Amino acid sequence: MSNETVEDTVNALDDLLDQERGALLAGDLDRIARTLDLKQSLIDRLNELDVADRSSLAALNAKVMRNQSLLNSALDGIRAVTRRLATMRRIRSSLDIYDAQGKKNEIALTPNRSVEKRA
Repeated sequence: MSNETVEDTVNALDDLLDQERGALLAGDLDRIARTLDLKQSLIDRLNELDVADRSSLAALNAKVMRNQSLLNSALDGIRAVTRRLATMRRIRSSLDIYDAQGKKNEIALTPNRSVEKRA
């Protein structure tokens, strides 16, 4: 392959990694998902090419590692929200109490859905 093709691929991947970082910082998970296939194809193309300039690859690797760290943080946040929502659902449906001996008991709460009308 020509040196221009290598440079084009490196530049395209560099731009895509910058866009991915922006999407991660903005919390735009849909945009991240849409760019995944293109990113994978650009990385595959680079693996097939004979890249003489290792410094450009080092810069790309640094961006990939940075984005991976941001993505891991985003996933940790999503997991934390999921756990919190599950706890909130559990709290709405039951109440944990402790008796005088310190034994834990759970009281199931059912919402009262009937309305009493009085004249």
